[in-house]
Amino acid sequence: MKQLEDKIRKEGRALSDQVLKVDAFLNHQVDPVLMQAIGKEFAERFKDANIDRIVTLESSGIAPAMMTALEMGIPFVFVRKRKSLTLQDDLVEADVYSFTKQETNRISLSRRFVLPGERVLVIDDFLANGEAALGLTQLVEAAGAEVAGVGIVIEKSFQPGRDKLIERGYRVESLARIAKLEKDHISFVEVVR
Repeated sequence: MKQLEDKIRKEGRALSDQVLKVDAFLNHQVDPVLMQAIGKEFAERFKDANIDRIVTLESSGIAPAMMTALEMGIPFVFVRKRKSLTLQDDLVEADVYSFTKQETNRISLSRRFVLPGERVLVIDDFLANGEAALGLTQLVEAAGAEVAGVGIVIEKSFQPGRDKLIERGYRVESLARIAKLEKDHISFVEVVR
């Protein structure tokens, strides 16, 4: 997605060969016009997948998931990283390691909001090692639903996340695929659609 790649070039910062900072438009401050375009792009890419619901992980996945759900006219659910007093019963859970935060979170999803037999689109902000996306697919399947696809805003293609998802049979659509991160330079995978 050229608009997203241009935004990454302009406002993203490679902090190292592993870490890309996009807090100016995705995971701290949010660019709503870009999120709307992202929602339209995901909706177009998955238009024939018969999606019933979208699942994402709080908090950076919420904006792209919401805009995609709005575009598709379906509900979305965000998975919690921490339990609250109101999120206690009939849960499916998984442990997910975050490379960026260097911590493991137990993520939780209420079975009330993902129903058996539904076709679910998983959306996440980043794909690197695949831990978050795999955790989300695990929850969807534990709830009895089917993962119809995985939509990723930014993929670090030099890390193994995509391969892990594809090995498990998931369709993966990434809007921007990073080939390499270097100090002050970000290069993208050339994708022919």
